[in-house]
Amino acid sequence: MAFLVHDARGLERPLRPVGDEHGMRARRRLWRVDVLQALAVASVAVAIALFLAEGGASRFGDPGAALSSLGIIAGLAATGLVLVMLLLAARVPLIERAVGHDAAMALHGRIGKPVLYLLIAHGVLLLAGYAIADGVDVVAEALAIWALPDLPLAILGFALFLAVVVSSLVAVRRRLRYEAWHLIHLLSYLAVLAALPHQFSVGGLFAEGTWQRVYWMIATVATLAAVVAFRVVAPLAGSLRHRLVVESVLPVGDPRDGIVSVTMRGRTLDRLRASGGQFFIWRFLAAGQWWQAHPYSLSAVPRGDHLRITVRALGDGSATIAGIRPGTRVAIEGPYGVFSEASRSRRRLTLVGAGIGVTPIRSLLESATFRPGEATVVLRTPAPADGWLLDEIRALCRSRGATLLTVPGGRGRGWLTDAAERQGLDLTALVPRVAESDLYVCGPRAWAEGVITEARAAGLAPEQIHHERFDW
Repeated sequence: MAFLVHDARGLERPLRPVGDEHGMRARRRLWRVDVLQALAVASVAVAIALFLAEGGASRFGDPGAALSSLGIIAGLAATGLVLVMLLLAARVPLIERAVGHDAAMALHGRIGKPVLYLLIAHGVLLLAGYAIADGVDVVAEALAIWALPDLPLAILGFALFLAVVVSSLVAVRRRLRYEAWHLIHLLSYLAVLAALPHQFSVGGLFAEGTWQRVYWMIATVATLAAVVAFRVVAPLAGSLRHRLVVESVLPVGDPRDGIVSVTMRGRTLDRLRASGGQFFIWRFLAAGQWWQAHPYSLSAVPRGDHLRITVRALGDGSATIAGIRPGTRVAIEGPYGVFSEASRSRRRLTLVGAGIGVTPIRSLLESATFRPGEATVVLRTPAPADGWLLDEIRALCRSRGATLLTVPGGRGRGWLTDAAERQGLDLTALVPRVAESDLYVCGPRAWAEGVITEARAAGLAPEQIHHERFDW
């Protein structure tokens, strides 16, 4: 057999009515996504419109002034997009609940290159425009404008932003440790601060009393305030309030796999409002580890004063988790992500996991709303009875009336095993009603992309597919 079916008979328990509740919730969330996207575009459009309305439109009759105006527009667009990038990375609850951390950071990354190109265009067009207006070559003009107020700071800001963008390139990122990559990305805040004086001291665009100055001051201060509030103040306050400490660190399965479950206890954890499938950023305040930030999903729904995560040693940072001692204080940020009930759009539910990706699958299975027979769990496992947290997931499926399918063996060309592929099995064969389900997928990226490709081919709409990434 290429896969094993575990009977879904179990105890029934009262559930709140579902009806079209999930569909209404999904529509509200997607509406919020549309509003946020519109606001992001509008923030850039307003900045350009203010420039054009305050005399910028009249400057295009002269070649030098036209190039300078295009350079100013490129700079305004770049600055607006940088503020959008900072907000996406600020972990603002409104954005987190609407699009989720993964989607927000993916968009944050995609904006980086366009911003870099706009900044380059900003410098080149202004230099060319000024050179034409002054009747000199670009080298002479470059030497002349070097003395402009705060220009060296602006160039420093550009260099810092360039370092951030280069570190995000796949070929470069793979060579960096997460901590080094994260430290480089903190330079983006310095880049913004370095460029601010240049914006307000060069030219009359942001002169005292102008709408442009008021707009950019409000936008910049609000963005930086959001970063401080949600990246510094909120995590610090939450860590002090909940006072988490490690209670136990226990191996899961074969110790050679390097997997441990870390149970923590704290105070007033109900105020976290964490749900199954979500993750936190964890800092274990022990010597040599306090500076490392670890994004790990909950592997069980929070109960009373306890939280649990299950971690596999995949790198230098995660390898140290097994050595953490009980009593170690823990600082947290979160909860984050919409790999949870928050993104449901259908009554039926399909959960597909592989490797350490079973951790959010297990906690989501525990907390999700469904009637007996409406949920299916598909797990890729090394062997029929060998899988991380498999006993817990099997027990949950029995008690909640969900169907569990394990697909054991070595991986084939796609996301299934060779044996399963030889039998012609695919996602729709395993879960015939998958097109009527919300599909949650968590596991290695290439494997998950194979599942998602089949889901799209089966007719699932984008709002039905939810993917949790485990890379950075």
